[in-house]
Amino acid sequence: MKADIHPNYDYVVFNDLASGEKFLTRSTVKSEKTIEWEDGNTYPVLDVEISSASHPFYTGKQRIMDSAGRVEKFKNRYAKFGKKN
Repeated sequence: MKADIHPNYDYVVFNDLASGEKFLTRSTVKSEKTIEWEDGNTYPVLDVEISSASHPFYTGKQRIMDSAGRVEKFKNRYAKFGKKN
């Protein structure tokens, strides 16, 4: 194996912003933020939007999104687009 070509593979905490769950695992990702974990050690922490703790595929729960409001806003914004005066 060549030396100094592989990224550093070390412990990292992933913080799921949707559910509040935190996972300690190993990764090559780097972060400036740190957190003190339950074992007393300090690890880099990476905030993620969705993980297995909050993803609908793994939890079986679907979130209802207000798409009707977005569609109406889009229609109102571009209602006059392309019309001749």
